[in-house]
Amino acid sequence: MSMILSASVVRVRDGLPLSASTDYEQNVGVQECQKYFKTIAKRLSQLPDRCTLHAGLYNLNFISSLGVSYMMLCTENYPSVLAFCFLDELQKEFITTYNMMKTNTAVRPYCFIEFDNFIQRTKQRYNNPRSLSTKINLADMQTEIRLRPPYQISLSELGSANGYPHVPLPEYKGTGKISTAPHQRLEPVTLSGIVSFLLSLLCGALNLIRGFHAIESLLQNDREDLSYVIAFFLGTAACLYQCYLFVYCTGWRNIKSFLSFGLICLCNMYLYELRNLWQIFFHVTVSAFSVLQIRLRQPQGKAPDYNV
Repeated sequence: MSMILSASVVRVRDGLPLSASTDYEQNVGVQECQKYFKTIAKRLSQLPDRCTLHAGLYNLNFISSLGVSYMMLCTENYPSVLAFCFLDELQKEFITTYNMMKTNTAVRPYCFIEFDNFIQRTKQRYNNPRSLSTKINLADMQTEIRLRPPYQISLSELGSANGYPHVPLPEYKGTGKISTAPHQRLEPVTLSGIVSFLLSLLCGALNLIRGFHAIESLLQNDREDLSYVIAFFLGTAACLYQCYLFVYCTGWRNIKSFLSFGLICLCNMYLYELRNLWQIFFHVTVSAFSVLQIRLRQPQGKAPDYNV
């Protein structure tokens, strides 16, 4: 069953536990992960502010901010986007409830144990996402995870916990790494993406029209250069291919977009005698804008089908 098992709040500089949930399962796997909690808590100051550890059937995720780290343990199939939404909610509530002076001057463990009440309520909500009463912006969190994926902590980095050596586990795909299979959907289209798509179509149409005019000139005047016709049609093909890359997910999308941009630049350089500087600038700028939009519209992770 996909669920959150436990959560805790820890001070970054010394690993002092400030609060924690108390009703986690007491099986062997969870107990071993609690050792990872303690080991990571001692090294929080040396780790990035967003990390994930895959430990067998469980995932340990945490975020750190303003000297405090928020950690949670969940089953391996629990959606990472919900896991980090859960941690983000804990962080906002803790910062609102306690000021930094209290957290910095705390001397005894679990001095904010009353925060466990909020942890328990939030955990129950996230363990039953269909009953979540508040709206969770999964799209924003997915975008943030894609742009700044969690650092993947390996068990070898932790050394040994409490004297027990770790057995290497099979590698897992990173939370922030998204498959780029051709059938995978891309992120929703933005207004700037629509503009770049239409402008690329316009440039392709302009190249196509000029190409047909060049063919007519070639038939009427033997001195017309056939290479101009080829350059116009190559420019058309490159513009249309950029539109294709923007709409569909293919392998090596970014590299292909750069290659098409280079082809458009070369065609416009060759057509320098037939176009003025403003026309060349327009075609090259539109192509560069399309490359940017292709890079920004990345494949999206499979969003959990939750009614939130």
